[in-house]
Amino acid sequence: MKNVFVLDHPLIQHKISLLRDKNTQTKEFRELVMEISMLMGYEVTRNMPLKEVEIETPVGVAKTNIISGKKLGIVPILRAGLGMVDGLLKLLPMAKVGHIGLYRDPETLGPVEYYCKLPEDVSEREIVVVDPMLATGGSASAAIQYIKDKGVSSIKLMCLIASKDGIDRINKDHPDVAIYCAAVDEKLNDHGYIIPGLGDAGDRLFGTK
Repeated sequence: MKNVFVLDHPLIQHKISLLRDKNTQTKEFRELVMEISMLMGYEVTRNMPLKEVEIETPVGVAKTNIISGKKLGIVPILRAGLGMVDGLLKLLPMAKVGHIGLYRDPETLGPVEYYCKLPEDVSEREIVVVDPMLATGGSASAAIQYIKDKGVSSIKLMCLIASKDGIDRINKDHPDVAIYCAAVDEKLNDHGYIIPGLGDAGDRLFGTK
């Protein structure tokens, strides 16, 4: 698979297994999504540029590194993407957060936009788009295109579980966008849900049906 990074750290894989379990209740599910997102954040930000600075310690001066380069932005796809934001913000408290609201038309399975609010300086930021499930790829592709239309040139997509169909769609529509996920599942059902997946991430996060 092109431009896809499957994060196989034991902690991530263990928590993904708990997340898939149909008996995992809303509170634990929400906590797991946050924890996995934070763990994945280490890899998503691995290539952030550094610059050397001098820091005065209590006993001397140290030459050390701090993050430089583009500022970061996190854009969850509503509503399930909201569950991933807090985990990333624990690592990246300086990041700004935008929101894109998309829902999947039950007939066409295509994305329908209903809300979008991005930071004013979004074009100057490296953007991480987050959504727990990359199923058909339609919503993620539409969100990425909207962000590109705002002048953003550096975008990553972070999801918990991806389907091969969704990966193919992003690779086709946005070959410049790297995909970070914790698992890749084989197929989709007739309703566009990932099999075996974990069900509807939004419903499980917020206790709705």
